[in-house]
Amino acid sequence: MIKTVGVLGAGQMGSGIAQLFAWHGYEVILCEIAAAQLAKAQATIRENLERQAIENRLEREEIGAIVARIRPTDSFAELAAAGLVIEAVPENEPLKRQIFRDLDAALPAGAILASNTSSISITRLAAATGRPERVLGLHFMNPVPAMRLVEVIRGEATSDETFAAATAVVASLGKEMAVSRDYPGFIVNRILIPMINEAIFALQEGVATAEAIDKGMKLGTNQPMGPLALADLIGLDTVLAIATVLYEGFRDPKYRPCPLLVRMVDAGHLGRKAGRGFFSYR
Repeated sequence: MIKTVGVLGAGQMGSGIAQLFAWHGYEVILCEIAAAQLAKAQATIRENLERQAIENRLEREEIGAIVARIRPTDSFAELAAAGLVIEAVPENEPLKRQIFRDLDAALPAGAILASNTSSISITRLAAATGRPERVLGLHFMNPVPAMRLVEVIRGEATSDETFAAATAVVASLGKEMAVSRDYPGFIVNRILIPMINEAIFALQEGVATAEAIDKGMKLGTNQPMGPLALADLIGLDTVLAIATVLYEGFRDPKYRPCPLLVRMVDAGHLGRKAGRGFFSYR
């Protein structure tokens, strides 16, 4: 049984994953080489838990124990104590492949390696290790503590034992699981990103304003957030990275990234995290 989980990367997704596991009783090793990002993640986790307490979803007395179960570190070697390590770094395949090579060398033979990638091939990541049967995808949705779904992606070599262990972990977190084969974008982003990309094409072509496009999708299809606001939340650099994986993976022009999306990323208008995307957050 897995009792200690490592999370590599303390950005928005990594900190959310760490919070979720600690909330459900796991010991968590949160590894991040950037000291400022690690400190920010710790502060964000505590703020999120305080908010949950205010909303009566959590007893305030529990916050200290949850935070205490998260061990922040900048040392890669400390991850060796985990039975499961989840990589949560940006959508950059060469970076992820190098991380999987390093994790494979640092962790005991029985440890499971998982990626939170939203689009990159699990089979290719697993091939960077000497334990491809112990590698799979665990794609959490954003924001991690609130969203009910986890996509589980089996690579070509993922064993039944590894899949069963992942199934048990997802259930222990109170999440629902959707199993996907290892195709670009898996389930959610293969459908979601083209929708967002088409909304950007509509904006580029002057079909309507950003506000009107989002209003149309929210009120016309009962979505809680319009596609352009959602793109800003995800991060336009991440949207572009996933769109590029889809386009290069399928070689189908219907997946081509909108030129406006490319220009906005080039300009640094990345959405909420940059203070400006399709909408202003300053």
